[in-house]
Amino acid sequence: MFTLCDGNTYQWTYRGQWLEKVSNVGEKESEVRERIGRVVPNGDFGFTLFIDESKMVREMALSTALCSYIDQWNTNLEVGGIYYGRQKGQRTLINTSLRQVQKRFNSTSVTASYFPEEPKNPIFQTETIPGPKSIALNKELGEVYDNHATYFVTDYFNSLGNYISDADGNKLLDVYCQISSIALGYNNPELIKAAKSDEMVNAIVNRPALACFPSTNYKQILEEGLLAAAPPGMDKIWTSLSGSDANETAYKAAFMYQHAKLRGDKAFTEEELATCMENKTPGASDMSILSFDKGFHGRLFGSLSTTRSKAIHKLDIPAFPWPRAPFPRLKYPLEDFETENRDEEQGCLYQLESIIENSPSQIAAIIVEPVQSEGGDNHATSFFFQGLRDITKKHGILFIVDEVQTGVGASGKMWAHEHWNLTTPPDMVTFSKKFQAAGFYFSNPDLQPKLPYRQFNTWCGDPSKAILAKAIYQEIVKSNLVERTAEVGDYLFEKLSSILSRFPDKVFNLRGKNYGTFIAWDCSSTDLRNKILAASREQGLNMGGCGDQSIRLRPTLLFEKEHADIFLGILESVLNKL
Repeated sequence: MFTLCDGNTYQWTYRGQWLEKVSNVGEKESEVRERIGRVVPNGDFGFTLFIDESKMVREMALSTALCSYIDQWNTNLEVGGIYYGRQKGQRTLINTSLRQVQKRFNSTSVTASYFPEEPKNPIFQTETIPGPKSIALNKELGEVYDNHATYFVTDYFNSLGNYISDADGNKLLDVYCQISSIALGYNNPELIKAAKSDEMVNAIVNRPALACFPSTNYKQILEEGLLAAAPPGMDKIWTSLSGSDANETAYKAAFMYQHAKLRGDKAFTEEELATCMENKTPGASDMSILSFDKGFHGRLFGSLSTTRSKAIHKLDIPAFPWPRAPFPRLKYPLEDFETENRDEEQGCLYQLESIIENSPSQIAAIIVEPVQSEGGDNHATSFFFQGLRDITKKHGILFIVDEVQTGVGASGKMWAHEHWNLTTPPDMVTFSKKFQAAGFYFSNPDLQPKLPYRQFNTWCGDPSKAILAKAIYQEIVKSNLVERTAEVGDYLFEKLSSILSRFPDKVFNLRGKNYGTFIAWDCSSTDLRNKILAASREQGLNMGGCGDQSIRLRPTLLFEKEHADIFLGILESVLNKL
């Protein structure tokens, strides 16, 4: 601990190096800690202290104190992405007051600090999108690769920030972002810097079989990135290869955990060892994973068995006979249907418990998305999810939260399930998409099998993706992007509500209030939904659908009010013309 000239006590803390203000309160002088900033090493010339600007407003004296601290410890200061302090080979220290810092912060776009050359509006080079070059390239690709789902062929070299470029040079405002997997915009310079680092090069050219030959720095990579971002109550991780794989490995962990509880300290029996090779019980488990109507959890065999969103995903594929339960179908706006929605959720919980109690085999785990994304952006309230947690606890069932699409800030929380304020954390939380890496978080060490090769494959994740996730998380913290996304989402929802209310015969059931930019609405038909998506692309806006007739928004975490205004203008124009 140390004391600055503002008279307050501070301390650097473990993992990610937070700067915390330490106060002693109460008769027993209990310590209260408040995070003021975050520290990231800066090579040979010290480190950078990233300050949350709202904390600086409350700590007026801290500004002067930091000036002297920076001088003493060779530190840089950034407030919301704006740099103050040393440059290499210089001794120019911050000499600005707190109010000047705050003024500069408020007047500068964080997105512009990453992408000063980002287009101000969509750019058109062809009369139609996709254009002729994109169509020709897609036809060529179709000779060797399945191209049935292609929107347009993309020029990633010339995509920038919130704008995606097609092969013809058209630049569209992208609020779909590779199906919700681009966190910090296209060609983010900080991610490019991470990609060019020696650490990344080493991880790529010497990709390790992590379970057998982990790299000397893998624990550090995890602790500075994925584990630093872990959901509350979780401090362990298993890394995998995709969102589907994350769920598959979580299912395996659940089955092995439940059977270990039943087996106790006993060794595997000869019968178990023999029958598992015949895909028969007792060696092969007859336990199940319960999922919900309209849920989506992936396209591998186990994850596809729990996917219930669209028949086309499941046709012709063998599946496990696992149970499903109804998911609430809420009415909107929520404030007008509180009683009806509470009854709907309570009814779903009653049916769930009945399914559990009448299941012919043990249910090892229940998996649920905070928002059923692929199935139509279906929401439920905290009442329902707390009810799920209570039921799983009561029946000894593991609770898996699938945050593959909802995680990493888009909901206005780092993890969408944080909105629920659960009395106890989930047992596992799966992730992928915006982190580029994939896997699941947990805290109970018994979810790790006690023998090698039970939870295993060649790669068991990818250090290069974990390095990228680390860089993504550090930028999210540095630029306060979760809180910013919540603010932009509130603005977007209010403006969108006003526009959609003028077309009630076309669009309705707007949802995602107070949920960041994780917003969606329904259209009157699948055909109209598809026409809106196509017409929006023609006007320079790339959106995506979900469910049977819904449109979902999945912009980057660097999507600002200026981008929202462009989006709103295009959408209103499209709705006026259809």
